[in-house]
Amino acid sequence: MSAINLPPILQPKEEDIQMMLSAGVHTGTKNSENAMRDYIWRRRQDGVHILNIGKTWEKLILAARIIVAIEKPEDVIAISARPYGMRAVLKFAHYTGAQSIAGRFTPGTFTNQITKQYREPRLLIVTDPRTDSQAVRESSYVNVPVIALCDSDSPLQYVDVAIPANNKGKHSIGLLYWFLAREVLRMRDSISREMDWDVPVDLFFHRDPEELRKADEEQQAKLDEAAAAEAAPTGYDMEMGGAPGAEAVPEVAYDPEGAAEAVAGAVAGGDAAAPAYREAGAGDPSYGAGWDQAEGTTEEAAEQW
Repeated sequence: MSAINLPPILQPKEEDIQMMLSAGVHTGTKNSENAMRDYIWRRRQDGVHILNIGKTWEKLILAARIIVAIEKPEDVIAISARPYGMRAVLKFAHYTGAQSIAGRFTPGTFTNQITKQYREPRLLIVTDPRTDSQAVRESSYVNVPVIALCDSDSPLQYVDVAIPANNKGKHSIGLLYWFLAREVLRMRDSISREMDWDVPVDLFFHRDPEELRKADEEQQAKLDEAAAAEAAPTGYDMEMGGAPGAEAVPEVAYDPEGAAEAVAGAVAGGDAAAPAYREAGAGDPSYGAGWDQAEGTTEEAAEQW
């Protein structure tokens, strides 16, 4: 990386360089355009070109100064037809006040005044000059300057400011737009250079819907497992005779002496009640008659059998 020709206040910090290297901003492709030779640092053994991140930072600062020079922020349009850059341009437009076109670019947006989507921007920011070639070509018809993220194989026709960087990785694209938005806000004095920007860089990264769906399913499964574990009775609850929330059964201690006294009292009560029962049936002539008749009937049935 060559020396960065910027004032000390605009020099990158060590954390910024580490983030750029971690996101693969310096990784190019195996092919290279002749116009991108000045931005290529070297070529690896496997044939992949390595970009000079010192010049990447210089062009980022230049692009931020150009964006700040536009009086109305809504006159700046960020475009990305590449899926990895759609979320980045939307977040960039949200935090800087610019406009964004994420997805397919409708031909005639800058040239055909009859269309409903007709716009007259003063500055255009594209994620890939090759993928967004229609927007770059139309901007040349209406004299709109273009800032582009250019890889080692990107064409530079009709591009006014080329930011040499990896424009094919989702982390690289998101980080570059995050850097650009932060520098724009700093130059507008919206945020301080002494403090870190409170917006995380993860918000600018592309998120696959399939991965989000799987993450939501895994999180829901964990919540269901936790709820089932809380509702299931524990070993202590099983020993105590029930699940949590069940009515507790009072525990009665066994007393041998008390049990013996209770049995003795029951026997004494039965002996005392027997004479009274006999006295109650002694004066009744029909007392016991049913038993005699039942015995006679049983003997007759046995003889007949």
